[in-house]
Amino acid sequence: MKTLYVSDLDGTLLRSDQKTSAYTNRTINRLVEQGMLFSYATARSYNTAHKVTAGMTAAFPLIVYNGAFIKDNATGEMLLENFFDQPDATKLIRELIAAGIRPIVYGFVEGEEKFSYLADEINQPTRDFVLSRAGDSRDRPIAGGGLAALLEGDIFYITCIDSPEKLGPFHEKYKDRYHCVYQRDIYSGDQWLEIMPLEASKSRAIVQLKKQLGCDRLIVFGDAINDLDMFQIADEAYAVENACPELKEAATAIIAANDEDGVARWLESHIDID
Repeated sequence: MKTLYVSDLDGTLLRSDQKTSAYTNRTINRLVEQGMLFSYATARSYNTAHKVTAGMTAAFPLIVYNGAFIKDNATGEMLLENFFDQPDATKLIRELIAAGIRPIVYGFVEGEEKFSYLADEINQPTRDFVLSRAGDSRDRPIAGGGLAALLEGDIFYITCIDSPEKLGPFHEKYKDRYHCVYQRDIYSGDQWLEIMPLEASKSRAIVQLKKQLGCDRLIVFGDAINDLDMFQIADEAYAVENACPELKEAATAIIAANDEDGVARWLESHIDID
């Protein structure tokens, strides 16, 4: 019987300093090299996920952008992709702009992955996020209110950082049409609304990966409400001690917190690979 192990990243596999520890890196590298089938699923891009897990060098598939893509950890090769229909993305972005929301739009523009935004109009929380990505090759600020430029390319992900009063109605309107993640950021406390194609979710990506790898069982680890969909499809689901109450209620059991390397310690004590 083959088991796939999937962990969330922020708040679960990452410590509070937004990095995986040397212990976690060593443990997962060793277990994967011995045959463990492992992946992590994150809202982060491949670029930023790779930076915060720099010591994790073993070859395994990564679920990034909340399931929009699956990429190979070692090579960055695209294994699965989900994009918006262009008319749908255009209509959605125009509605957000009309409501005073200035989204960050992720897409492939002329074949290159970019995140685009109206540089002169974004609010401070969005600006803080952009500044945290300083030097990122995907950074594509658009000056002068160029809405047409914001709509260019093959779009796969839309991030909005604003007040609940602005974002809440859009979550209610689109939560059944698209895959929406509506929650406060665990680091800044800002309200986020992330919108993806309906096919793009952690659970759907995991199901596809599980089938591709020929696995019979699924064990997952998480900390936040956006991990609930993968908890619901798992044979066993473990919440770290620092997880939100809703996820703890859905968990098979509670394990040590992220700052105590809870996932790696559970894996090391429970996996016996011949």
